[in-house]
Amino acid sequence: MFGFFRTLGFAAVLALAPLAAAEAQTTTPIRLGYIPVMGVAQIFVAEGEGWTKEKGLDIKFASFESGPNMIQALASGTLDVYVAGLAPLLVARAKGQDIRVVAATVVEEMGVAAGLALAPFFNGGKGTAAGFKAFREKNGRPAKLATQPIGSGPNATLQYWLWEQLKVDRADVDIIEMGIDATQRAILTGAVEGGNIREPALTIAQRQNPNIKLVATGADMFPNFPGVVVAVPGAFADKHPKAVEDLVRLVIRATKLLETDPARAAPHVGVGLGKGLVPNDVILTALKSPQTHFTSDPRRIIESTAKLQDYQVKLGALAKAEPLDGLFAIDVYERAASGN
Repeated sequence: MFGFFRTLGFAAVLALAPLAAAEAQTTTPIRLGYIPVMGVAQIFVAEGEGWTKEKGLDIKFASFESGPNMIQALASGTLDVYVAGLAPLLVARAKGQDIRVVAATVVEEMGVAAGLALAPFFNGGKGTAAGFKAFREKNGRPAKLATQPIGSGPNATLQYWLWEQLKVDRADVDIIEMGIDATQRAILTGAVEGGNIREPALTIAQRQNPNIKLVATGADMFPNFPGVVVAVPGAFADKHPKAVEDLVRLVIRATKLLETDPARAAPHVGVGLGKGLVPNDVILTALKSPQTHFTSDPRRIIESTAKLQDYQVKLGALAKAEPLDGLFAIDVYERAASGN
């Protein structure tokens, strides 16, 4: 009798073995590059909740200082998924790269922080052309503002805010280009008078130095600005359509959790962005910040992307505006959304 059950059990194991092997074969390794800003929160929520493993997505993360730096990795074939600002993708597409945006993550994420030397020149709390002029007249030099390299979203939003929105005299501001971490350190230490800042860096900086003030929100700078997106090279999308669709489905699911239960999401975001070294209450404050506008629908940013592309041409980051056909894989997003 016991021999019978042993035989039956062995037969069952043999019967299940092909199924287990098939499941193992469906695991898709993904090399994902990201920049350490709040716009990548969805990816770390999905990873932290265990959803990625449930979908058979084996993600290896790589952090980058800026989107333009990540584009080089995409072009060389060392990355499968790009989670960073949309602006560098326009430059990449102009150079012939087939890169498709499958989801958005945030809009209007960018802000401008001013330190103790500059903030007092904005009595109403908002940056003004008159304030920058007054700073230069008093100090005998332009205010130094830090941002990321030309072709990046931070650079475009800062210049759009200064020259198009405020109409600042170009003699009153000196734009200094550097990486994300370097920008944040420069603002915090007073090496520059101000510059671009996103969450959670804004919350961290203001806790360390209460004299740092937010003088422009994302809405002030460039309304509905297309911030961080999830994009994939065309070759990877064509080879792994299910994995890409599942990843988008998780972004949608994570966006809902961030909106409805940020306290549950905060520890996952903290592990991803701060390696667990940033206090959970700081992450939670950043998640609830008015600077953080989560989304997942790429259709929301199509119009503002066209506007951004036109401005990139004006700045010289692009030679000409290209048709946006093929940039947004709306069909992938819609299939993923219909499954949620």
